[in-house]
Amino acid sequence: MSAHCQLTGAKPGFGNNISHSHRRTSRRFDPNIQRKRYWLPSEGRHLRLTLSARAIKTVDTIGIEAAVARIRARGGKV
Repeated sequence: MSAHCQLTGAKPGFGNNISHSHRRTSRRFDPNIQRKRYWLPSEGRHLRLTLSARAIKTVDTIGIEAAVARIRARGGKV
């Protein structure tokens, strides 16, 4: 599963691990991505979205219909 949120667009950040001797090696900061299934009443079907934990809270606040509208406005396929 790619570490990319469909609603917020959160994706991995990159940086360095810095050891005690101050040597740097590459590392990756992944967002907390979850797959969540929602019922979409307007289309009468279930919908499986790949969302970050923050986006799941956003869906709980604004509702699934508004969230799907935002995803489609960003050009995402639902």
